[in-house]
Amino acid sequence: MNPTALIAEDEPLLAHALKAELAAAWPELQLLATAGDGRSAVREALRLLPQVLFFDIRMPGLDGLGAAAELADRWPTDEAPMPQLVFVTAYDEYAARAFETQAIDYVLKPVQPERLRKTVLRLRQALAAQQQANPAPAAADEALERTLAQWRQVLAAVGNGASPPAPIAPLRMIAASEAGGNTVRMVPIDEVLYFEAADKYIRVLTATHEYLIRTPLKQLLTQLDPEVFWQVHRAVVVRSAAIEAVHRDEAGKLHLDLRGRTEKIPVSRLYGQLFRAM
Repeated sequence: MNPTALIAEDEPLLAHALKAELAAAWPELQLLATAGDGRSAVREALRLLPQVLFFDIRMPGLDGLGAAAELADRWPTDEAPMPQLVFVTAYDEYAARAFETQAIDYVLKPVQPERLRKTVLRLRQALAAQQQANPAPAAADEALERTLAQWRQVLAAVGNGASPPAPIAPLRMIAASEAGGNTVRMVPIDEVLYFEAADKYIRVLTATHEYLIRTPLKQLLTQLDPEVFWQVHRAVVVRSAAIEAVHRDEAGKLHLDLRGRTEKIPVSRLYGQLFRAM
């Protein structure tokens, strides 16, 4: 059975070039679909269940990073293994080096045939190892965790930008708007229980109040102490000391109870390893 793939690239000429180079480097690869944005890529990937994803990092709407994170949450692992992920990127050499130690690969724009052949070789090897045998449930779980760990590392690496981020002192206070936007409060970071991205804002939740800020979540993360605040979902960051309990529902999804809040906080599959029993 021929390997299958999906390409997500918003520039038609670059998508065509990648298809042509793949046809030369990997003739037996069956291209199932080409998507022009992240939302379409997620929809088509869940419908077609390809074995390989080529995702442009920069796309309108939902970018390649967001699409990969959403697929990690929604992928039906009972129907097909998590696909191999290759990012297509125009990032410079620093960002490219962030991929070199990962099993997941990258392709720089414009596509270079020699570099793509190396990517194809890695993909062939990964798929061959994946298909050697039908693993036992425990082995399948371990394989899934390895794949998710690779995705986490690469999403974090490319999510930090194309150059090493400058050290930033952790936030101590946040200037945030109250509901209605007419009043700005200085909220001590020690009172914040979690942050949640919502549309163009980030909700800032304390035990008794909700505020709004406009800082993008990626930028906010660089200003938070990673030992104090944990990202548990692509849109949620929680105070680790506020976590009271972790629950798994009938569908296998994890949710958190936080001290001082009544709502359940979702945990993405990408970050589920944080709450494995010791």
